[in-house]
Amino acid sequence: MHDTTALLLELGTLLLTLGLIGRLAARIGLSPIPLYLLAGLAFGKGGLLPLDASEEFVAVGAEIGVILLLMTLGLEYSASELVGSLRTQYPSGLVDFVLNAAPGAVAGLLLGWGPVGAVALAGVTWISSSGVVAKVLADLGRLGNRETPAVLGVLVLEDLSMAVYLPLLTALVAGIGLAGGSIALVVALGTVGIVLYVAIRHGHHLSRAVSSDNPEMLLLVVLGLTVLVAGIAQRLQVSAAVGAFLVGIALSGEVAEGAHRLLTPLRDLFAAVFFVFFGLSTDPGAIPPVLGVATLLAVVTVLTKVATGWYAARRAGVGARGRLRAGGALVARGEFSVVIAGLAAATDPRISPLATAYVLLMVLVGPLAARWTEPFVTRLRAALGRGTAPAPHPRGVGAGAARPTLLSAGRRDRRW
Repeated sequence: MHDTTALLLELGTLLLTLGLIGRLAARIGLSPIPLYLLAGLAFGKGGLLPLDASEEFVAVGAEIGVILLLMTLGLEYSASELVGSLRTQYPSGLVDFVLNAAPGAVAGLLLGWGPVGAVALAGVTWISSSGVVAKVLADLGRLGNRETPAVLGVLVLEDLSMAVYLPLLTALVAGIGLAGGSIALVVALGTVGIVLYVAIRHGHHLSRAVSSDNPEMLLLVVLGLTVLVAGIAQRLQVSAAVGAFLVGIALSGEVAEGAHRLLTPLRDLFAAVFFVFFGLSTDPGAIPPVLGVATLLAVVTVLTKVATGWYAARRAGVGARGRLRAGGALVARGEFSVVIAGLAAATDPRISPLATAYVLLMVLVGPLAARWTEPFVTRLRAALGRGTAPAPHPRGVGAGAARPTLLSAGRRDRRW
């Protein structure tokens, strides 16, 4: 009984704090994500108010938060639109890998961490946080923007790449080499291929099977299916986030719209828990010694991500301001970087503090970069006499669009 009482007290205090933080962020026009992370540092180990009784509960809630973020992101697109995006965005994925994995790999070698450490740090700097980016795009009302399909295309390629990267990294960390990880790699690729095939060829059957006029039944079936598929994907060495995303794209029509409407409040609740949990798992005392290296790495990779977004949006025919918004939206790193750092910490404990400091910086800078990259560069160009600065549009066009598609996005004004 005592443990239950402590759990309720800690959880109630945490949720109330998050609610107040969210209201503050709305008043100052800022995404609440950085404030959620700072709250996590305050509540975590080494912070002001450690959460002992509710730590495991919050950890499970954080996993659900990532799953719901990616599932609702998948609801924004149909399976055919996903395939079209992959076909058109694969050059952007290659540019993304080269520009953003290279700084981490070079830093790992210069720090003397060896090949395994270099591969791990390359993954940390390469992968954007799909959860953070999805939340920021929704907060800023940019899901219907002309550049958003390019951003999501890069994210999807990154997430699917994790099905290859994580088994390889696990094999390297275990010291069994690339050959030893070949079975896990084949299983991972086969799982992704099967789920994509089912989503594309039989997604309408799945939508019909889970459809219900009763909101309660629809919520339970869709949520249960999403969590189940995410768990199966995780067991087969594929990211749970990828599994949840694929469930989202498999649903279509009225089922997708109804599921999105019902799951949005749950998504926002558990997403806040996810960001807090990341702060909870970070010891504030481990950050200062590695802050200099992490800051340098953050500066370099902010620029490389902005360049990635610029390239991807330019290939989609988006104007200069939309390219800047795309680049700023991709800056944040998060959940995958934490997973990668956790795997690699077994070989070199020095990786974990640096990766934690780096991800914390990037997840704090990410929402700010998404909002202010385009207005800042526009005003800077105007100040240098290279044109006038139009009024910034931080929320973008198409705010409030319920379920944009690649085709509808393509009809928007190409100048933006």
